[in-house]
Amino acid sequence: MEQQTKDSSIANKVVRLAESVQYQERSVVSKTLVKKPTGTITLFAFDAGEALSEHTAPFDALVEILDGEAEVTISGKPFRLQAGDAILLPAGDPHALRAVRRFKMLLTMIRS
Repeated sequence: MEQQTKDSSIANKVVRLAESVQYQERSVVSKTLVKKPTGTITLFAFDAGEALSEHTAPFDALVEILDGEAEVTISGKPFRLQAGDAILLPAGDPHALRAVRRFKMLLTMIRS
């Protein structure tokens, strides 16, 4: 059995997610909190107008908006999300993200 190590930056700690990644002008910033063979948890901060172009992923991913406002497009259909909203990006479906206003999100990638 493979031994898993805990990520020391968040293990056994209370974390204020929205405060754990900072906005940078004209940038998308990411911070990986957990990286394991079964999945990853990553924080992102998008400055206003920044985007991730359309792409696909081989695994489901859950996007949770922590601050601000984003447009998430899945298979050509746009969704407007605000702080407190979440949406599932199904494996294999093309998707893109764009900052309507600057926003922060938690992305949970599920690999199994």
